[in-house]
Amino acid sequence: MKDKRILYVSSEVVPYLPETEISSMSFEAPRMVNQQGGQIRIFMPRYGNINERRHQLHEVIRLSGINLVINDLDMPLIIKVASIPKERIQVYFIDNDEYFKRKATLTDENGNLFPDNDERAIFFAKGVIETVKKLNWSPDVIHVHGWLASLLPLYLKEYYKDEPLFSDSKIITSIYKQSFDETLNNDMFNKVKFDNISEDAFKILKTPSYTNLMKLAVDYSDALIIGSEEIPDDLQSYVKNSKKPVLEYKFKDEFGDAYTEFLNSKVIV
Repeated sequence: MKDKRILYVSSEVVPYLPETEISSMSFEAPRMVNQQGGQIRIFMPRYGNINERRHQLHEVIRLSGINLVINDLDMPLIIKVASIPKERIQVYFIDNDEYFKRKATLTDENGNLFPDNDERAIFFAKGVIETVKKLNWSPDVIHVHGWLASLLPLYLKEYYKDEPLFSDSKIITSIYKQSFDETLNNDMFNKVKFDNISEDAFKILKTPSYTNLMKLAVDYSDALIIGSEEIPDDLQSYVKNSKKPVLEYKFKDEFGDAYTEFLNSKVIV
């Protein structure tokens, strides 16, 4: 993995949020590649329940200051950065007061999804890509974790399809167990449509369920990783029928070698 550039885009990362399958893997995979001499960047949202003082987040003025248009509204993009202690790994945080200031991640105190999670997902996808453009950093691989990041493959392959920085980038999506049963805002389809992406590219979002979000990510990824021991049956079938390279679920002690082999033999060619 020496000198390979890998961009990790995740909805949650340890140590900034509690330990889950997603947050742990979003830390362990980049740490391993970093130790192997790879060049990495990690991006995640700057939720309001992340303690900025304790984790020493600071705004990067030269990267902040652009506006992203979300459903015809200008939303300011703020970029913050921190380093994971002892690992020499930088983490970039996508921030916006409207979307991420609240003291929670994806649900309210009653466990209900926030009604603007659809817009937050669009903002996160665009924010990551625009920031990487400003960094002028061309990744060999982009590895996506979590449904809030699931629009990234679509936006890279459609909205940013003429962006030369990503022309040779391969996209991997890790698929985890279902994390919500209802749907996101039913107007999500029209909000993506506003970005002049062909309706045929994302018609599955007319019902913005967890499974459909992940199916859309499958459609626009080059390779897939099963991140949980169990995922929904129809999603499992969809992955199999995609005919794309798949790394099946591995327990933590097996994952490292399998992941390295998968990247070297199936993704980076």
